[in-house]
Amino acid sequence: MPISTEEFNLLRDFIIKHSEIDVKPEKTYLLESRLTRMMVEMGATNFKEFYLNAQKDTSGKLRERIIDAMTTNETFWFRDSKPWSLMKETILPQLIELIRTRAKTRIRIWSAACSTGQEPYSIAMLLDDYISTKHPAGVSMDNFEILATDISPSVLFLANSGRYNQLAMSRGLSEEFKTKYFNTNGKIWEVSPALKKRITFKKFNLQDHPSALGSFEFILCRNVAIYFSDAFKKELFKRIHSVLNPPGFFLLGASESLVGYSSDFDLVEGQGAIFYKKK
Repeated sequence: MPISTEEFNLLRDFIIKHSEIDVKPEKTYLLESRLTRMMVEMGATNFKEFYLNAQKDTSGKLRERIIDAMTTNETFWFRDSKPWSLMKETILPQLIELIRTRAKTRIRIWSAACSTGQEPYSIAMLLDDYISTKHPAGVSMDNFEILATDISPSVLFLANSGRYNQLAMSRGLSEEFKTKYFNTNGKIWEVSPALKKRITFKKFNLQDHPSALGSFEFILCRNVAIYFSDAFKKELFKRIHSVLNPPGFFLLGASESLVGYSSDFDLVEGQGAIFYKKK
């Protein structure tokens, strides 16, 4: 039987409690379609029984599977080209200058909600290409640390493997970067070991305070806040502000904005895109 309003509300509240992902009532079909197979596999006869099983599961494994199923993992290389032009022309030169002038010895970059890894690998490619072509004095990839996190164990497994099929490789990646940063293994493309070692993947729930991850000079939290409640967006941006070191660059998705949620950042425009800078 289709999910009832009561069952939807129980599962919606459960998902919000454990991930802050807010499934709106108009997305009832989405919740139903993503959880039906799991419900049947668990031997539950309806969604209320499935919910009660999740509540009673002290191991947390069922909860993790539910949250994993409800995360949206749409991603591709250099998603929305303009922000990447902005990074190349504005953000990376400033970060590299901090190393060159010895104002900093290490730059930490956080890719939050990294999904299957295209974003952090894109960052690493852009950074490595910039350094290898412009040769800034006293600067190398060793001066940079890229941390990539996600709530979903399944997408982190894929991201950490660094293996992609032809379809994934066709979405936003230039032939130049394919040749430079990937090896082929049959129909599978593998991120080169030299690039792969530049990224650390870690499971992290954005409900938790990011201070556990350390502090950063540049944070990307793109195309994920749109799934959160207004109240949690405000809290999330406050937390991100607290772990940003000067110059404190912060990048959201193309359809996202801090307007109405935070006044702790200055908006900066460039290359037809915007980023935020910690005040």
